[in-house]
Amino acid sequence: MRERLDEAIEAGSADGLHAVVVVHDGQTVLEYYGRGEDFSWGTPLGPVEFGPHTLHDVRSVTKSVTALLYGIALGQGLVPEPSASLFAGFPEYPDLAADPERSRLTVEHALTMSLGMEWKEEIPYNSPANAEIAMELAPDRYRFVLERPIVEPPGLRYSYSGGATALLGGLIARGTGHALQDFAREVLFAPLGIGSFEWMAGPDGVASAASGLRLATPDLARIGEVVLAGGEWGGRQLVPAGWVRTMLEPRLPVEWGGSYGYQWYSGAGEGHAWVGAMGNGGQRLTIVPDRHLVVAIAAGNYDDPEQWRTPTAVLERVVFPSVA
Repeated sequence: MRERLDEAIEAGSADGLHAVVVVHDGQTVLEYYGRGEDFSWGTPLGPVEFGPHTLHDVRSVTKSVTALLYGIALGQGLVPEPSASLFAGFPEYPDLAADPERSRLTVEHALTMSLGMEWKEEIPYNSPANAEIAMELAPDRYRFVLERPIVEPPGLRYSYSGGATALLGGLIARGTGHALQDFAREVLFAPLGIGSFEWMAGPDGVASAASGLRLATPDLARIGEVVLAGGEWGGRQLVPAGWVRTMLEPRLPVEWGGSYGYQWYSGAGEGHAWVGAMGNGGQRLTIVPDRHLVVAIAAGNYDDPEQWRTPTAVLERVVFPSVA
């Protein structure tokens, strides 16, 4: 497998690759760490020599981790069921809840990114015109999301929205009484032995549920192993098994041919079904259940329109052909 990876790097098909960890049948079968320019939520870090303990932005993979945390909190009875009214969790906005169209929103519409509201994230993330950046700069992030113009009925289609995930983060924090990062440390990261992580926050000090998490690549792979095992780790059920199944169930189609569940994608490649999480720059966490395979990828191609090429090359040219 390492030979295939070296060939892909030399051929230029894996430009910007920072790290890869592949776990097959519970064993780490490939670890690669490179060197390159990196950023922390847009702040330049300069050239970085990556290693097994180097924290890396996972960007929107954060959304999928937030979904795991929602499931844990739901299992503890601390957050609303997906079918519950979304505005019931944000009672401070009675003016918005009084709108008959908005009052139809449920938690599930946030989980599936089908709020039916205007949300533009195709603009570069260094611009305040990008909806996620505007949300982070807003005096009230939750009002900012909930008052977006309505463009279609909720639940009709998937429409990418970091604002939807921010609402989930808010429900978790309110329900558990803990900041998102503190709840994550207690119920997920510490039980997994993840002692080092960062969770970036906006000017309001609220951790970004959509894109703020920084993890070492082996720790990202460990989260994938928990999902592969139906939420279990070391004989302990960290995430309710029923939630893992529900979370990964394909619900709405996405534009590139895959499907979206509760903050997780699914699709098929090389004849095998996969589920996964994706983040700006080429961040990937891919789980292939029938191959007992987890692949964590970190890359630095932030905001590059062709950023998908590097993780695709790693998966399709290196990993899948090497694992029977």
